[in-house]
Amino acid sequence: MRRIVTTAVALALMGGAALSAPAVAADQTGNHRPAGPGSTHVPSPAEALELAPEPALPEFGAATPTETLATARRVLAGKALPRDPSATLALRDLWLNKTRLRGNERRLADRLLARPTDGVGDPQGFGYTVPEAAPICNTRLCIHYVPTGADAPPSPEWPATNLAIMDAVWSHEVDGLGYRAPLTDGAKGGNALFDVYLKDLGGDIYGFCAGEDQVRNRTGSGYCVLDNDFAAAQFPTGTPTDNLTVTAAHEFFHAIQYAYDYREDPWMMESTATWMEERIATAVNDNRQYFPWSQIYAPYVPLDLFSRNEGYQYGNWVFWEYLSTKYGVGIVKKAWDQAGSLKSDGGKYSLTALQKVLKKKGGFGKVYAQYAAGNLTPAANFPEGAEYPFPKVRGGKALSKRKRTKRFSTKINHLASASYVYSPGKGLGSKKWKLSVKVNGPAKATSPYAVVVVHLANGKRQTKMVKLNRRGAGHKVVAFSGKRVAAVSVTLVNGSTRYRCGKRTVLACAGLPLDDKERFSVVGKVVKR
Repeated sequence: MRRIVTTAVALALMGGAALSAPAVAADQTGNHRPAGPGSTHVPSPAEALELAPEPALPEFGAATPTETLATARRVLAGKALPRDPSATLALRDLWLNKTRLRGNERRLADRLLARPTDGVGDPQGFGYTVPEAAPICNTRLCIHYVPTGADAPPSPEWPATNLAIMDAVWSHEVDGLGYRAPLTDGAKGGNALFDVYLKDLGGDIYGFCAGEDQVRNRTGSGYCVLDNDFAAAQFPTGTPTDNLTVTAAHEFFHAIQYAYDYREDPWMMESTATWMEERIATAVNDNRQYFPWSQIYAPYVPLDLFSRNEGYQYGNWVFWEYLSTKYGVGIVKKAWDQAGSLKSDGGKYSLTALQKVLKKKGGFGKVYAQYAAGNLTPAANFPEGAEYPFPKVRGGKALSKRKRTKRFSTKINHLASASYVYSPGKGLGSKKWKLSVKVNGPAKATSPYAVVVVHLANGKRQTKMVKLNRRGAGHKVVAFSGKRVAAVSVTLVNGSTRYRCGKRTVLACAGLPLDDKERFSVVGKVVKR
């Protein structure tokens, strides 16, 4: 099966027969969700050869304090716009900006950040409308709920189910994977235990964790709110228990993140929280709905983009999945240790933290380039990759004895890539036929990379880095016999991590990238040696 997925694009380029492979189907909203049990998807040659669209890069600008208030109000009222972030990040941004608000705006912000026990005085109607029941607690968690009304749980047993699942999530993320426990809130909620509130969130929000008080440096305490029942009428996809489990895994990790640095780059916060879903609820596969915004399927969008229009920060959980598959799940904790704000931490932002932990793995740039190239063959690089849809490429050409050369060129933004495929056509059966790949990119100081992958007919792959000189030019000759080679892919990578930080963008270090829209080209030429 791995061979089928690996060579699907090559088969299409050569006009070969389409082969079946597990995939996921697009639902009517355009999100990708798992196909039904036992189902297969048979791509046509035209579909497998379908090219990625021309890049349309989302905006980089950060929201103003007033905009963060408006966003949080919309999100918590169940009126979120497509561009709005999750409730957790909307409240995080409001929390960070509330001291810059004045008058009624400040009062509204304080009320939005209050716990559900704020009561009926909440202008959003978010507070409990009846007194809460006695919370159920263990030695580290308390589940808060009300006994009657719209916010009440669906059964007397449901609060205990929440406690058991949240406790299991705590055990896995803190005790098992070694992350810090959420910081204590003192006596808020009635005691020093971590508080989780059950609340009817209306179907638009599964749950959230809100920061509340700064503790030390950029660490803080907080609390979580989960939907009170995950009723099928509001959450038609998945069972209530599955939805609770995946939400608890994601949102509790945000509470953990506040114990490291609540100001960390938002792309890292959301992508690692979505990655954590795979550790706790791998069979649920809810995070696959973000595939269209991952770099497997949108490689031209920067890795560190936190978009106010699309879900790239969620889709790029696949980057951490790649790292943890290759280096072990502990690599993500090492990144958070480097990104933390305490004296014992690295005090870095997302990308410099990654540079530190990947320094002895060949360096961030090389690892990122290999990840970008590996995204063309998910089955070979992700544990469940054989079930992923076929990626698209920016261009492809079948070369032959008569048509021996093809050039592609493009502009690539920072931490993004573009891939092209060459396949051997008529008259190239001899082992002496080779493909000469010449790459021209920007200056080496901007961190360009090029990766050539030879996809052999037996399903194996040969991955080769193209050594680029200081001008960004490089050359590689690889096998191109039609009897041995199915295709050769060339992935051009802008690996730049150079920024002018602190410019209130939604990118890493809130910075402006210095090396966007860099020009790359590749020439593939059939030669005989």
